[in-house]
Amino acid sequence: MNNKDLAKNVLDLVGGEQNISGLTHCATRLRFVLKDDNKADLKALDQLEGVLRAQNSGGQVQIVIGAKVDAVYNEVRSLTSDRIGGSEPSAESDGPKKKRNPINVVLETIAGIFTPVLPALVGCGMIKCLATVIAAMGYLEGSGFLTIINMIGDCIFYFLPFFLAVSAAHRFKTNPYLAVALAAGLMHPTILNAASQIAETGVNSIDFLGMPILLMKYSSSVIPIILAVWIMSYLYPLVNRVIPKFLQVLLTPMIVLFIMVPVELIVLGPVGSHIGDWLTNGINSLFSTAGVLAGAILGFFKPIMVMFGMHYAIMPIQVQQVATLGATVLLPTALAANLAQAGAAFGVFVLTKSKTMKSAAASSGFTALFGITEPAIYGVTLKYKRPFFAGCLAAGIVSGFYSLVHTTANAISLPGLLALGTYTSDRYIYVVIGCIAAIVLGFVFTLMAGIKENVEGAKSKQQATDAVANISTTVATPAISAPSVSEASASSDMLIVSPMTGEIKPISEVEDQAFAQELMGKGIAVVPTEGKVYAPFDGVVEALYRTKHAIGLKAANGVEILIHIGVDTVSLKGKYFNAHIQQGQAIKAGDLLVEFDPEGITAAGYNTITSIVVTNMQQYGDVLTTATSGPIRESEALIKLIP
Repeated sequence: MNNKDLAKNVLDLVGGEQNISGLTHCATRLRFVLKDDNKADLKALDQLEGVLRAQNSGGQVQIVIGAKVDAVYNEVRSLTSDRIGGSEPSAESDGPKKKRNPINVVLETIAGIFTPVLPALVGCGMIKCLATVIAAMGYLEGSGFLTIINMIGDCIFYFLPFFLAVSAAHRFKTNPYLAVALAAGLMHPTILNAASQIAETGVNSIDFLGMPILLMKYSSSVIPIILAVWIMSYLYPLVNRVIPKFLQVLLTPMIVLFIMVPVELIVLGPVGSHIGDWLTNGINSLFSTAGVLAGAILGFFKPIMVMFGMHYAIMPIQVQQVATLGATVLLPTALAANLAQAGAAFGVFVLTKSKTMKSAAASSGFTALFGITEPAIYGVTLKYKRPFFAGCLAAGIVSGFYSLVHTTANAISLPGLLALGTYTSDRYIYVVIGCIAAIVLGFVFTLMAGIKENVEGAKSKQQATDAVANISTTVATPAISAPSVSEASASSDMLIVSPMTGEIKPISEVEDQAFAQELMGKGIAVVPTEGKVYAPFDGVVEALYRTKHAIGLKAANGVEILIHIGVDTVSLKGKYFNAHIQQGQAIKAGDLLVEFDPEGITAAGYNTITSIVVTNMQQYGDVLTTATSGPIRESEALIKLIP
């Protein structure tokens, strides 16, 4: 499925554009704020091609895509109006307010503001890493080149209020240009220059109508501008309602700025700065008094925070620490957590018998080494559970060690091997030792814990063998050319029969790479000669896509398969398809599930080749096919599962 089709499906399954009140994305996931969360079909989203995981967390519907999230986000934007993740959303509510957990609202707001700024933060952080490495090697010291490199690395912190103003304006649905004007009020030379000269002049405030404006440096502040934009989001529409329409263009911006700039300089700026300093110093005090314990606890729970998308909640504290103190004690725990999950993924690579899972574990493990852990967590370690918690334990141990040796990071960057130049410790060798320990401990703890690849990860091999009898009674009677059920039982193999009549083709011949590369699961393809899909076993309809071109089925014994009719047929929007079942419906072997018109689909320019894959293949030793070519009839043996 290409990015555009994936975006269309995602939009459909979250309830359509009219159900979306906000959309952002981070390095791996789309983050939807919906008017009605109940309209989002999380189960169908979770099984959608190209989606690693879908969940509702922190007041958001989060759809984990992986490395191509930016491309999918752009496709979603192209399919929707500008108000969704666009340049200037309306200040008015798009629908009825729903009662929500205040903590979730705060976490969602923080993530929504900092996620768009993340590329600039990471980019400047990596430049800062490069400058640190060059300086440590003694090259180009005092040169103009190194001066400019350092400038690039520091620029986001000098002008952080401007970045946050734009992002907060989008988040709070107010005018972004007035928000930038508020940031300019905090960053104006009148304030900055006077604040830097307090020691010389002795003047620490400016009188404004009898009220003191304290002279403070806001160049690296976080909270003041967010508070100012938040309050402006309420003031702006209020002023607009009072001013006559023919004067709004002239008077509304003037009145808003006349009120907001003094308010932010007199009240919000000092209050926000003190809150930021309190949080920064409080975290540092916690780590200095209970450093090992605090580091270990945060390191252990960091992957769990990533899993629920809550890791952005501590982003403001990290940014504030780097901006005001020059370093943060929090980022090393993320480094330990990422590398530990990489080690756990490599452990799964060694333990698993599935070639597909070996490939996934290796690739996602290397990705985690460089700071992106969602593919490793959702695609590998969390599937088996034990490796995930083995990685958490390793991260906790190494994070405690990092706290003991006072490890910090002097820039915001993706916590991975490429950013090691931004980390410091009592001795730099401790940073390296911690990295190696995180990978090795995650790997070793996973080997010690082991993985279960049997049915649903909890049945023993004997139970899987016993389950063959269940399948043998649910499948339709095989043709003479197919292996008999008794033969399958004797060899402890489980059979899945064909749900349709047609010509067998290798899955690699499917033009959709998600199936051809077995990213969705191992299986086989069939070019149908009849437009009917039948149930291959007793079970339940786990997913029926609204376009009726794809069906997710789960057998009574836990086998899960996906039947995807055609290539890119989602674009037909259900035309030529007729479903005889509903999602959640119980089915019997041989039940007619879907009818479709092969000729009509072909005439519309689409290939009817149908992919039939086992989506929980990691729970089996191997997934084999009874043939790679030739004719097949409905109810003949098609796929063999090896426990």
